[in-house]
Amino acid sequence: MPTVAAARSLASQPFQLRPFEGRLGAEIEGIAVSAIDDATFPAVYDAFLAHQLLLFRDQDLPPGDQVAFARRFGQVQVHVMNQYHAGAHPELYTLSNVGPDGRPNGKHPDRGTLAWHTDGSWQRHTTKATMLYAEVIPSRGGGTGFADMYSAFEAMPTDEQERLAKLHAIHNLDFSRNRRHGDEPMTDAQRKAAPPVEQPVVRTHPETGRKAMYLGDHAERIVGMGYDEGRAFIDGLNERIIAVCRTYFHDWRPRDLMVWDNRCLLHKAGTYDLANEPRVIRRCTVLGDTPS
Repeated sequence: MPTVAAARSLASQPFQLRPFEGRLGAEIEGIAVSAIDDATFPAVYDAFLAHQLLLFRDQDLPPGDQVAFARRFGQVQVHVMNQYHAGAHPELYTLSNVGPDGRPNGKHPDRGTLAWHTDGSWQRHTTKATMLYAEVIPSRGGGTGFADMYSAFEAMPTDEQERLAKLHAIHNLDFSRNRRHGDEPMTDAQRKAAPPVEQPVVRTHPETGRKAMYLGDHAERIVGMGYDEGRAFIDGLNERIIAVCRTYFHDWRPRDLMVWDNRCLLHKAGTYDLANEPRVIRRCTVLGDTPS
């Protein structure tokens, strides 16, 4: 929940904040992203921390403006998977099933997005936020689900919270890429640039101080467990945390912009008709800290 100071900050700003049903996420109405200045941004950021994900509808947001807005949140990532870079803006990661002829090609750009995950958990310095902008949206499907990892942790019995807080997992982009997209593996250079890293299974949010589950599809094994035992443990725990947490599913409209907190959310993309429906999404990710 927002602090008293944050609530006062939000009340004095030239926009309206409409929380979603279910208390996960909120829409910011009445302001263009391009009009968010140094005076306005602190209230936007307060809302980001309080609601975990923010939606801005009907935004005219050229690629350079998306990168500029992301930089207000922090240092912007240039993703190791450089085949997804967006031309003049390597900070942008393009997810598209549109071929050179301008038609759907029937190929999913990144099947890893279809599994629950948190962006950048495979890095030592993980990511703070992800920002998606919808250029082209299918008439049906292709939405994005979000899962609240604060509520996932809080739903666990106290003794299990204490046990999970002692565990660490190895997160590995090469593992998750091969698992979901083995026909297009990482290059040797990409693997070298993204070695496996150890992360806590429960992390403390560096700004809110709240504890959240920190797992998802990039987690390969559990430190101190045999590989098969660790895999079964991760798969089972990933299923459990989704079953017990708060969730929100977003049906995209063209020109939607959504930004969310990777430190306390998992997300996944929904399926759609790849052969007949175009979908073009621009992603920009903001770097964060080392989890603790």
